[in-house]
Amino acid sequence: MGDAPRDLTVYFDGSCPLCRAEIGHYRKQRGAETIAFVDVSDADVPLACGIDRDAAMARFHVRESDGRLLSGAEAFTRIWSRLPAWRWASRLSALPGVTSVLEFGYRAFLPVRPALSRMLRRFQSRG
Repeated sequence: MGDAPRDLTVYFDGSCPLCRAEIGHYRKQRGAETIAFVDVSDADVPLACGIDRDAAMARFHVRESDGRLLSGAEAFTRIWSRLPAWRWASRLSALPGVTSVLEFGYRAFLPVRPALSRMLRRFQSRG
């Protein structure tokens, strides 16, 4: 399992509790051994050429094995395609117009993400 080639690199904001929870879920899935997860909030972690830390903190990105960098809904669909339990979502996103709708939803979510993260942090600190 540890020797599987990692053909997809996920760049995520590890300082965001929502992002950490989602990535934690994906990491536990069968198929995750082919994905490298990079916490871009850690300034000591070097990033690959072509990805800016600020951009990666602001928006979800993945890099495919051919070097292509994708973000937003397209990035999520690539993760889903690698995880057998999520392939249904990948197939659904391949239908005409679905990725555009997902991207619209993702863009609507981005401005509220900081407030949701703060609320989650407060909730977690009470527990």
